[in-house]
Amino acid sequence: MRALVVVPTYNEAANLPKVVERLPTAAPDTEISLLVVDDDSPDGTGAIADELAARHAHVDVLHRNAKGGLGGAYRAGFAWGMQRDFDVFCEMDADLSHDPGDVPRLLHALRGADLVIGSRYIPGGGVVDWPPHRLALSRGGNRYVQAVTGMPVQDATSGFRAYRRAVLEELSLETVRSDGYSFQLEMALCTWRLGFRVVEVPIMFVERTEGASKISRAIVAEALWRVVQWGVQGPRQPAPAHPRSVTVTAT
Repeated sequence: MRALVVVPTYNEAANLPKVVERLPTAAPDTEISLLVVDDDSPDGTGAIADELAARHAHVDVLHRNAKGGLGGAYRAGFAWGMQRDFDVFCEMDADLSHDPGDVPRLLHALRGADLVIGSRYIPGGGVVDWPPHRLALSRGGNRYVQAVTGMPVQDATSGFRAYRRAVLEELSLETVRSDGYSFQLEMALCTWRLGFRVVEVPIMFVERTEGASKISRAIVAEALWRVVQWGVQGPRQPAPAHPRSVTVTAT
């Protein structure tokens, strides 16, 4: 199995070399590659990514001409990987808030799931070095998503996750237009509603020590109104198990 870890970057020059250093290149029966999707970072992240790719065979770089948002970066990265026949697609932040060493745990859980989410809010998970107001906002936002949509996921905003290729093929990525938190929410909700199996595994999320957060009020506002829209559209229950779900194909 070939897994592609897609890492969007914008001004992550201090963190990216550490991500490459700490990301395993293999897990049991799995080859792990890294794709850096850089949005023309003014701090030189793109050039650093090129240098890393020149030194490491498992690293590639996709350059975009301007800052185009998280959702756009992932859509571009997924499309790049689909063209190269990867079997599994992982999302991971570039700021080391997600431990690259946890990627094999997500891949292992994917043996019995179609989407695995690294969750801060299930037993064994947690958050390090967040102020109380930010933790309350994140927890409250996820409870809001559950209440409005009916999706039983504790950490739908988590950006550390792994998809089977079949999920991305069935989602029609070109129709997923939201960004930021909303992109993560929409992807999880569409996956669940289609009848694919979503599983959460605990992770420890550690606040970045280098660089600046990309979260803004606009991103939060987009998530709030889009969740209402998705809740109104429904449904609040998933479809029967999708024919391409691992729960069907493994039997």
